[in-house]
Amino acid sequence: MASKQQRQHRVTKLLVEHRVTNQGQLVDLLGSEGLSVTQATVSRDLEELGAIKVRVPGGETVYAIPELPREQVAPQDHLRRVLGDWLVDVERSGDLVVLRTPPGSAHVVASAIDRNGLDGIIGTVAGDDTLLAIAREGGGAQVAAQLQQLAGLD
Repeated sequence: MASKQQRQHRVTKLLVEHRVTNQGQLVDLLGSEGLSVTQATVSRDLEELGAIKVRVPGGETVYAIPELPREQVAPQDHLRRVLGDWLVDVERSGDLVVLRTPPGSAHVVASAIDRNGLDGIIGTVAGDDTLLAIAREGGGAQVAAQLQQLAGLD
């Protein structure tokens, strides 16, 4: 059985390779590759990946994931859910905030933070299970507290 990260990677690849017009079609494409998923799972994956519907030549709308995810702002409740699901520890050193996640999950958290555009964060760098959020000068404590609060770790 594929992990959530593996499945979402496959969803991303399928959206690039095919003109996916609806969630049912994506369920079928995943099924043809041996991944049995429900439409509800696909719906959550599309939301977490930041997928949007775009109009292609001919007037049809298809799912796509923006190449510049910062241009698509994630709602605060999405960030709260991602942090609540994936963030396990927050530690600060000056204006650097180190965030820990389960193995293979740091990029999911970093992407949600980047897409949310929190005022105090100027960028993130993600590894496998650790990511670094760089706060604006003098804002490290506030950013760490805000992320802990959003994740329910306070």
